[in-house]
Amino acid sequence: MDQATVDLNSAHDPSTLSLAPKVGSLRDPQEVLTHPALGTSDKREILAGWASDACAVENLPNWRKLPGTGALVALDDILDALQALDRGALH
Repeated sequence: MDQATVDLNSAHDPSTLSLAPKVGSLRDPQEVLTHPALGTSDKREILAGWASDACAVENLPNWRKLPGTGALVALDDILDALQALDRGALH
């Protein structure tokens, strides 16, 4: 493993550990937005974690590999979901 490679299995955000039981196997930003057991701040925390560089896919900067599931999600989809949360909070 060279220095530019990120081991996604060891890149854990401690702030999302308390959400692990609620998150389960979420594989899509829309699932986060519609999850009934998550509050707005929980949803924002999960989506922001997914958007972070810790989930970045090497040589594919516009994709994120989700912790736990390994699903690949477009960064634009995550950012759109965050914007949807912000629009909802403003109304």
